[in-house]
Amino acid sequence: MAAAFLAAPGLLATECLGQDYPTRPVRIIVPFGAGGPADVNARLLGNILQEGFGQPFVIEDRPGAGGVIGTQEVAKSTPDGYTLLMMSNTQTANESLVPQRKYELMRDLAPIAPVNYSDLVIVVNPQVAAKTLAEFIMLAKSQPGKLNYASSGQGTPYHMAGELFKAMAGIDVVHVPYRNSGEARSGVIGGQVQMMIDAVPAMAPNVTAGQVRALATTGKMRSKVLPDVPTANEAGVAGYEATIWLGLMAPMGTPKAVIDRLNAAVNAAVKRPDIVKLWTEQGAVAMSMTPEEFDKYLRGDIVKWADVVKRFADRPQ
Repeated sequence: MAAAFLAAPGLLATECLGQDYPTRPVRIIVPFGAGGPADVNARLLGNILQEGFGQPFVIEDRPGAGGVIGTQEVAKSTPDGYTLLMMSNTQTANESLVPQRKYELMRDLAPIAPVNYSDLVIVVNPQVAAKTLAEFIMLAKSQPGKLNYASSGQGTPYHMAGELFKAMAGIDVVHVPYRNSGEARSGVIGGQVQMMIDAVPAMAPNVTAGQVRALATTGKMRSKVLPDVPTANEAGVAGYEATIWLGLMAPMGTPKAVIDRLNAAVNAAVKRPDIVKLWTEQGAVAMSMTPEEFDKYLRGDIVKWADVVKRFADRPQ
């Protein structure tokens, strides 16, 4: 009884912290380049959270080392809810792909909530002599190690999707990592590289404009944004599936009351009809989980990409 009484002040303080949070601006660190899905969605989410909480949510891009630099900054930040991380499956892949990290995702960061996911699209420069995915695979097999594919960096969903595609299609195309998605996109549009796997919301306008040729999308079903483009499974790579998803985390030790308040706010934001409509038009789908469900999801994704890295990371890049 006495122990419970002594614990009560601390419990009440934590609850009050959650109710009062935030009392000053909050930073959302995006460990990727400006203009990519994480940056764009962080700014959209930040504006909604700012409306709801009455405090600025400031977006700061900290790209570099395949997302490691920005992630490490958040992992080392004070666990008070005022520094958050907009992350993706880059972070779960990096757990096995980048062993020299100075942090561990599930040890040093606390899950808040997922945000959304998007299918990817496999595109080639229009000058590439392949009109279908099957033709591209045949072309790559006839020229092993001669064709390139772009990504926004080592360990990003686009890189890992590319390695998975190489293995499942049985081809040897060379990975060319750029500093960010925008530069990688420019590389394939300009013909410096032949192929890229990119998020549908980001690449669809380039497909529509004829700057690239879409060969396949990577989801289980065709994209509503690119309905005439077959899935990779339909196009001949049976069972191939890849997505990019985004989520929010905080430094480990952030009070649970703050985590729960942020989780509720994010879940409410992604369910707003205007946001659902916007993302549907772009080819993105909202995700909603409790912190505990997101924790389980992250751990499962770490295992998934560890298997991919183990099998394919040593292949030619």
